[in-house]
Amino acid sequence: MKHLKVSPASSVKGAIRVPGDKSVSHRSIMMGSLATGKTRVSNFLASADCLSTARIFKSMGVRIRRKGSDVVIVGRGLRGLTAPKGVLDAGNSGTTSRILLGLLAGQPFACRLDGDKYLRRRPMRRVTGPVRLMGAVFRGRGDASYLPIEVKGGSLRGITYRLPVASAQVKSALLLAGLYAKGATTVIEPMATRDHTERMFSMFGIPYKKKGLRVTVKGPVKPFEGRRVTVPGDISSAAFFIVAALITPSSRLVLKGVGVNPTRTGLLDVLRRMGARIRVARKKAARGGEPLADLVVESSRLKGVTVGGADVPRMIDEFPVLAVAASQAHGVTRVLDAGDLRVKESDRIEAVTAFLVKMGADIRSTRDGWVIRGPRRLKGAAVDSHGDHRIAMSAAVAGLVASGPTVIRDTENIDTSFPGFERLLRKVVKK
Repeated sequence: MKHLKVSPASSVKGAIRVPGDKSVSHRSIMMGSLATGKTRVSNFLASADCLSTARIFKSMGVRIRRKGSDVVIVGRGLRGLTAPKGVLDAGNSGTTSRILLGLLAGQPFACRLDGDKYLRRRPMRRVTGPVRLMGAVFRGRGDASYLPIEVKGGSLRGITYRLPVASAQVKSALLLAGLYAKGATTVIEPMATRDHTERMFSMFGIPYKKKGLRVTVKGPVKPFEGRRVTVPGDISSAAFFIVAALITPSSRLVLKGVGVNPTRTGLLDVLRRMGARIRVARKKAARGGEPLADLVVESSRLKGVTVGGADVPRMIDEFPVLAVAASQAHGVTRVLDAGDLRVKESDRIEAVTAFLVKMGADIRSTRDGWVIRGPRRLKGAAVDSHGDHRIAMSAAVAGLVASGPTVIRDTENIDTSFPGFERLLRKVVKK
């Protein structure tokens, strides 16, 4: 089992690039595989999760060549995927498994989707339930609530579905199923979620309509050609370094080429409400329709705020490291409406509470978030990642402002989203 040891830092300084966006990298493989001809992807995130997606499409007959962060996908067209010979293994990736359940429902073959022990605990009924209404057949534990799940694809019909919980993964699964369905498939969101799938549709020339919180695709769609896609830096990965620079004295950090899609910048907005000095510079659009920019971050005196409602889907992956920032903010920070954190790679509400309490923070978990009082001087400790990459990296950030070394146990999982995290951290941390 791999451990990560973090020592206190005097400052965080320098200029770095974080790896490509995980959500966009997943979707570039999926859309490129369904396109006709070649799709060339640059700055692809070669993490364990994204490589799971690539392996699955290879097993369905797609040719995918990767050299570093450059990927060439020779698509087989919308109806060119072939039945896999074995089980489709999504590894630890919730994005892979949930979105694929929709896409596989439109294929003219049966297959079996599985994952690792952590993914087998994550709920899938939020996808299988509505896709069943389109005509798909799913079989698995708890009436196809958990992996492994057998999928029998075939003739689908369009539906109108109102999401009970804001989820870009469920929305994407339904829209991809809708590419194959007869008639219109409309997804109605309770609040806006990340729109990477819709932007990919635009990039690949797939017609859809968006009005307010309604997104509609009318199927079956016509074949579409491969494209060039540039993946921006992942703002969810940048988040760890943003918070590290904010809470460590005398810090100034530049993060280059970070994706600033407005459906993903909730953390920046919340941190600014807390008093963070974050400047957006050199903003431009990348191929693929995703905006990117350089972020200039300086150490700041933070204050407690209340976070909830529409903030939540725009920063769902960043809450663990926000809790670290809140532990150093003056006053009370309340996180509300974030109950979905309990069904991530770990129960992130309790996992964050456990490591921050052990390090001396004043934090109390609630049903759907936390109450955090600060600032509290943290102390180094040995803490657990609970098999969750975002818990491991958040604990590492906390360790930078602790008195004494912090050891995070079980950190192989960091590679699921951020290979090279430790190397970049050591590059910018000054002792």
